[in-house]
Amino acid sequence: MTENKTMMRVGIAADHGGFDLKGQVAESLRGAGHEVVDFGAHQLNAGDDYPDFIIPLARAVAAGEVERGVVLCGSGVGASIAANKIAGVRAGLIHDVFSAHQGVEDDDMNVFCLGGKVIGSALALELIQTFLAAHFSGEDRHNRRLSKVQALENQERAS
Repeated sequence: MTENKTMMRVGIAADHGGFDLKGQVAESLRGAGHEVVDFGAHQLNAGDDYPDFIIPLARAVAAGEVERGVVLCGSGVGASIAANKIAGVRAGLIHDVFSAHQGVEDDDMNVFCLGGKVIGSALALELIQTFLAAHFSGEDRHNRRLSKVQALENQERAS
């Protein structure tokens, strides 16, 4: 990572499908100066369930207890679905560099989802570094779109 990047408090969580990669990611983030909050799993258990780790992390992101989140499961799909159930979370399943920064710049993505069985650790680390280095543009059109998403979340909570 370059020296001008802002260090963050980053939450990380994974089930068995992302467990091995989670350890490598956490080590890399700490080495880059980020504070890492580990929401588990803390031991490999092939019978665990991703919502048990992803939902607490997503709630921490929504509450501002961590600035961003990185969640891993086998494909990243389940983690993305679970995280997006929490109001205030904007989670994206990312497996390419463009989406890793564009999701933050345009959509204010705050949770990065990745498949631990989909890509290797070198690309995963590059994508996560890209995600953490990106900043929301704040452009009117992006704010307008986010307001519509937030209005939908508010409507769902009220019903």
